[in-house]
Formats: sequence, structure tokens, C-alpha cells
Amino acid sequence: MKIKYNSPVILTYSIISICVLIFCNSGVIAKYFSSPAYLSFSDPNFYIRLVSYIAGHGNWSHLVGNLVLILLVGPLIEEKYGSGKLLEIVLITAITTALLNAFFFSNSLVGGSGIAFMLILLGSFSNIKTGQIPLTFIIIAVLFIGSEVVSSIKIDRISQFSHLAGGFIGAGYGFIRSGKR
Repeated sequence: MKIKYNSPVILTYSIISICVLIFCNSGVIAKYFSSPAYLSFSDPNFYIRLVSYIAGHGNWSHLVGNLVLILLVGPLIEEKYGSGKLLEIVLITAITTALLNAFFFSNSLVGGSGIAFMLILLGSFSNIKTGQIPLTFIIIAVLFIGSEVVSSIKIDRISQFSHLAGGFIGAGYGFIRSGKR
């Protein structure tokens, strides 16, 4: 049997994220693999960090938690929409989340949690038909939004904002794409 690189966007992201955690110390991750904490359009590093933060993770538990979701749902989404469209929505999600976070908050983000939740909600659109909203989407959205709102009450280092932003972007993209069929 042959091993197949079946999901280029998802597998490449996963490999990069693993390499960042193996080869970069926390200082490098904070400098190059965390989202900008403020808007700084004159800094070239600002533009790189709008995307690179999704490859940085705080520890192995954080990385594994994200990769389990991303590797489970991502290949199905990549097969359905294609690698180009998936890369597009990953970049849109990363950049939009980073910009909104820098505008509204003064902290940096690390990790692919927003991407994971974007994939989860986008995945619930896999069998959508025009004029119909899948019940699975409604249940996932209620559970997801409800758990993030409840979690946001706790004081922790987890950005529920990035989870919600990723989820809303995935849901929006799913609605837009379903209307084009």
C-alpha cells in the first residue's frame, strides 16, 4: 500500500505547526507566530503575523487539541471545496480574526482554534440544499456558540473570540457557497 498526501492544505498546515512547536522556543513563537496585538500597518512583520499565528501553539496539548479537529474535518472540507478554496477561507479566517482581535483587544492570539471552528461549522454544510438549513448545522451552532459564551465568563488564556470569529466565518462561507449552487 502507498501513503497518499491526500489533503495538501491541511497536511501542510499540520506539519508546519508541528515543526514550529518542535524547533521554536516561546520567544520566537511570541515574536513571529502570534497575531499582532495592535494595528501597525507600517510594520512589515505585522502582515506576516496576520497569518503565521495560526501555526504557533502554546504547548503540545494546545496543538494536539487543534490538530485532532483540523485533521478530522479538514480533509473532508478540502475534498468538497478543493485545496484552493480551502486555502482561501483559511487565509480569510486567519486575517479577519487577527485584524478584529488587534482592533478590539490588546492581546495576541496563537494557534489554529479559529481555523478548527471554521472547519467544524463549514463541515455542517456538506449536504446543504438550496432553501434548506440542515438541522445538524443548527445543533452544532447552538452547542458551539453556547459553549463559547459560557466559556468566555471564565478567566483563562483561551480566546473564545477567535473560536467565535472562525465559526462565524465558516458558517458565512458555507451559506454563501450553498447559494451559488
